[in-house]
Amino acid sequence: MRGPRLNGSPLFARAEQLRREFDGTFARAVREGEAPREDLLAVRVAGDPYALRLTECAGLYADRKVTRLPTPMADLIGLAAFRGVLVPVYDLRGLLGYPRTTETPRWMVAAAGNAVALAFEGFEAHVRVEGGSLAAEPAGRRHAAAIVRLAGHARPLLSVPSLLEAIASGADVRSKET
Repeated sequence: MRGPRLNGSPLFARAEQLRREFDGTFARAVREGEAPREDLLAVRVAGDPYALRLTECAGLYADRKVTRLPTPMADLIGLAAFRGVLVPVYDLRGLLGYPRTTETPRWMVAAAGNAVALAFEGFEAHVRVEGGSLAAEPAGRRHAAAIVRLAGHARPLLSVPSLLEAIASGADVRSKET
């Protein structure tokens, strides 16, 4: 018994065309003059807008159970499990110099390449921006790598590596923003 003949059928031709188009998207170089794009997470900390680079985050999580710890580290909320690993969770609100609250923030990002999570109150959206929409590092804003314009509003683009360095050093990581 002969199997169905796929070569030459319209369905086979369409599948081949889709495969070539899909593969071609990976093979194409960025066109000359085309601005590179960057994926960001638009978040809220203490009601203020911020952004995080998606490449600096290993995952976004909501409503994770955090086990509080007795610790002299004011910004360490406690431990949470991410993919079977216990990770310290730090309050982004405190790290940025905002007054602390007793509530555990709803949202967390796991830092890429590090066993640390940063907690914050609000997640707004995943956005893709052109590199040209990032302005230079803002003066006087610790942990801000740049300013990004989203929907016509400027917001600091936080540097996760800068926050992690401050946590690791044990230094006073509070912003001196006013």
